[in-house]
Amino acid sequence: MRFRELKSAEDIVKLVEEIGFLPFFSNGIPGFSVEECCPPELWFAQDIDGPWEWKGPIARSGRCIYGKLFSGKAGFVSREWLPDFANYRRDGYDFDARYEDGLASRKDKGVFDAVLEHGALLSRDLKKLCNYRKGGNKGFDTVITRLQMQTYLTIADFVYLTDKTGQVYGWGVAKYAAPEELFGRDFVTGAYRREPEESRERMLRFLRTVLPDVQEQQRKKLIG
Repeated sequence: MRFRELKSAEDIVKLVEEIGFLPFFSNGIPGFSVEECCPPELWFAQDIDGPWEWKGPIARSGRCIYGKLFSGKAGFVSREWLPDFANYRRDGYDFDARYEDGLASRKDKGVFDAVLEHGALLSRDLKKLCNYRKGGNKGFDTVITRLQMQTYLTIADFVYLTDKTGQVYGWGVAKYAAPEELFGRDFVTGAYRREPEESRERMLRFLRTVLPDVQEQQRKKLIG
């Protein structure tokens, strides 16, 4: 599988809009990732931004969602396919209904409710609110990954911290939000009128045109 070379954030967004789904890192489908499509010299260069720095602007663009969406690893889903993707990944459940049916844990509910109550939150602030610190709750990464995989939360941005001199440092801190906050509830839940399996088949049918040479099992694994 070979897609065009990606040299800017706009290149990535345009490809995501075209093919619907794009993992950030290499996976079981050769060539089907940002990692494999961006030139090596753009990764972690000191003088220019590259794909690692582009994640924030892309997430802010409103043209796709970004998060741990593919087998617990990061990637993008286009705005067009978000409603069907959410319908399938949520199995038709709003979070409260999932929790009431015993399909979500108290930890999941605590993290999800904190974001709903306070709006978009940096991961460090979310951890404090939900007592994920020394002597407190454990397993934050597992909880936040699961909520992203189920599309109840997504990464809205990355915020880079500054030191006392104003210099930026670190990798960027993820800011989490509900997709409904970013795109509107009516849009995100727009495919709820369909059965989750219908949404799955719609996505698979589309991916057969995008990834014609890939085994069906690999396409199914991508959708989840």
